[in-house]
Amino acid sequence: MANKEFMDNQVDPRAQQLFKLLVEQYIDDGMPIASKKLATRPDVAVSAATVRNIMGDLEAMGLVKSPHTSAGKIPTTQGYRFFVDSLLRVEPFAQSRVREIEAELNPDLAPAELVSSASELLSHITQMTCVITTPLRNQVNLRQVEFVRLDEERVLVILVLNDREVQNRVIHTEREYSAIELTQAANYINQEFGGSALIDIRQALVQSMQADKDHMDTLMQTALDMAAATFVEDPSERDPDLLVKGENRLLDFSTDTDQVKSLFDAISHKGRVLHLLDRCLQSSGVQLFIGDESGYQPLGDASLVTSAYEVNGEVAGVLGVIGPTRMHYSDVIPVVDVTARLLSAAMRRA
Repeated sequence: MANKEFMDNQVDPRAQQLFKLLVEQYIDDGMPIASKKLATRPDVAVSAATVRNIMGDLEAMGLVKSPHTSAGKIPTTQGYRFFVDSLLRVEPFAQSRVREIEAELNPDLAPAELVSSASELLSHITQMTCVITTPLRNQVNLRQVEFVRLDEERVLVILVLNDREVQNRVIHTEREYSAIELTQAANYINQEFGGSALIDIRQALVQSMQADKDHMDTLMQTALDMAAATFVEDPSERDPDLLVKGENRLLDFSTDTDQVKSLFDAISHKGRVLHLLDRCLQSSGVQLFIGDESGYQPLGDASLVTSAYEVNGEVAGVLGVIGPTRMHYSDVIPVVDVTARLLSAAMRRA
């Protein structure tokens, strides 16, 4: 990865201007840029020979390369990084577009539906593949629980999570509980654990189960038994899942069928992509992996632009888009950032 301060000092203003024009034109049309063509632009006031010499210097620095002999130049991964870090100008996001995105993220939806809606929306706006991790389970809070007796050994559990998400579970009991016992147990659990994260409830249950049951009253024993059966850890909840929208758009940015297949396989298997997105949980703001910066071979010719989103004011997941390295970063970066912020706001109201 290029060192920003070092590259800023090494590339003089005239070379920066020519390099910026080259990158912007290559992003627009995808064709290698010849020095002669660049010199004919009205905003370039030097000869083709001078442009050629500057391109040679930029190539020696690793910012541009020739895809084949006697061709024009294209940016390298290091070149894109220098462009994004030092030369890119990101315009403020239009308030009209902010309102359009905000209107699509209905805070009345359950968190899972909000995440799905945000990923669909981001894929549509950018015309790229969107990846988003579902909220970390320690960000899921209990709002209310209700127990309904089904028969002698079965109880229906109705859970309200984060105000909007409702889950129904059937648990099997070792003895028969009356409707009054179940109501009292639910009231006790709601009073003790209402508003707590599921992970905290499980930890509290482990401590309670280690206590001396002989000194518990009947209500406490019933509540503990019901809670232990209700809040048992689900292996599928231990780690966030990866939701993908717009996989077919991977076909739009490469004619290399092997590369597209490799990307499809990488996204389908999820593990490495999830690991990459997990790295973004530790940083605020927009994160950008260009080409081989991700350290993940299938993304070697792609860029991943991500931003974390929050639930209840704490980082809960990451959303982002996968597209070509020659994407319009000035458009993609702000829409990823704004979508993450608006999703966080919707989650606060959900």
